Amino acid sequence: MCGLVGLVGKGDVGPDIYDALTVLQHRGQDAAGIMTCRGGRFSQRKGEGLVRDVFRQNHMQRLKGPIGIGHVRYPTAGASGPALAQPFYVNSPYGIALAHNGNLTNSAQLARELFEDDLRHLNTDSDSEVLLNIFAHELQTLGKLSPAADDIFHAVEAVHRRCRGGYAAVAMLVDYGVVAFRDPNGIRPLVLGVRHSALGDEYMVASESVALDVLGFSLISDVEPGEAIFIDSYGQLHRRQCATNPQLRPCIFEHVYFARPDSLMDGISVYKTRMRQGEALAHKILRERPDHDIDVVIPIPDTSRIAGQSLASELGIKFREGFMKNRYIGRTFIMPGQSQRKKSVRQKLNPVPLEFKGKNVLLVDDSIVRGTTCRQIIDMARDAGASKVYFASAAPPVRFPNVYGIDMPSASELIAHNRTVAEICEQIGADWLVYQDLDDLVQCSREGSRTATGFDCSVFNGEYVTGDVDRAYLDRIEALRSDEAQHLSRSQLVEEGSVVGLHNDAT
Repeated sequence: MCGLVGLVGKGDVGPDIYDALTVLQHRGQDAAGIMTCRGGRFSQRKGEGLVRDVFRQNHMQRLKGPIGIGHVRYPTAGASGPALAQPFYVNSPYGIALAHNGNLTNSAQLARELFEDDLRHLNTDSDSEVLLNIFAHELQTLGKLSPAADDIFHAVEAVHRRCRGGYAAVAMLVDYGVVAFRDPNGIRPLVLGVRHSALGDEYMVASESVALDVLGFSLISDVEPGEAIFIDSYGQLHRRQCATNPQLRPCIFEHVYFARPDSLMDGISVYKTRMRQGEALAHKILRERPDHDIDVVIPIPDTSRIAGQSLASELGIKFREGFMKNRYIGRTFIMPGQSQRKKSVRQKLNPVPLEFKGKNVLLVDDSIVRGTTCRQIIDMARDAGASKVYFASAAPPVRFPNVYGIDMPSASELIAHNRTVAEICEQIGADWLVYQDLDDLVQCSREGSRTATGFDCSVFNGEYVTGDVDRAYLDRIEALRSDEAQHLSRSQLVEEGSVVGLHNDAT
């Protein structure tokens, strides 16, 4: 999962892009990058690490220009390193930079086409670079010295015809403006906002509406599935539907875990959705255990707090903050390497013994992926004196890998894969385990949407909305996403990045 920003303003946009990326930091902690444009020249800074670590004052002083894009990244196919920090850049045609959130399911085929037919070179194994070169090639075939909005939209139409998967992208053309587009299923999120100033309107696209809020932009709308946005260098907004059969089927895991609760996505309040998740889970508990002996509900910070509060309220049980979180440790779900994840849990959370001693505790988390984190948390609760430890997941069992831009582990590393709920309960060491039902989860999100025809729930039910994911593809994902493969890939890319210098400034 990654975070995107694109901005066309009336002054230097670098500082605003920096601020927006800090708000989107939860979407990726592996790398960050900003590229701006002024007077026909790109200025760039990107590298591994958090936004605050990648950019210093001297970097920001060089990021000049009224047009720019930004990106925060975490690896989606087992690869990480300085060479894969975004935005990516090609000099032909015009000079184009692009940042991407998602995953192309036919990237291997497209990479062959780019080499054999389009005569384009790829420098990494990133499907973001594939997407950039597809877009660039389709623009180049038009043969225009100065592209107009119609030309850009024609190129995006071709991108939709050739590319499959989940993708949201922002691109910048030297001195022409910013382009943004979203896949025909709207799997990955993208929003558009405007800020009025004395010099004229400024426009911004971002992965989540919260990035607009903090910079004083008003939300215009979501970028529709298959739609393209072009904001030219004069600040004029152009929009067009570029897909033949668009359908809104966003990733429901955004509502479960990734998105900030103060964001709106496709008209859906993430906060209210998570409240409904807690209420639905409480109703299931009452159905299955009407005579439960739960004394207190304790959330696993931070994403499960809202669901935990509404669950406790619905059950009429005390809600307590039993774990204190170290704010300086990253999100363990998107942390590379199993050993690093295990170490981080103990560093990140510390129990408050008074809330556990002698009590039957219901711990609530947004989801259970590998199971190692919740196993450690359950052990911590017992060590703090809990009499019984129950565990509730606001999401159904995660049984299948995600192929649209979330680096879920391989199927064999998912604790729920080929296991019953009772077996999972035993594996994590809980006294009782309850999962959200998938129908209830979908209804929690559907209540907030007037336009969604469905949701991508593939991690729960194995049904991939693009219809092109087969066993062979999942086997390749399995090979790429094991912890061993990720370790080897990171080592290789760090070495390559240090050789070619792709992590350095390009100003």
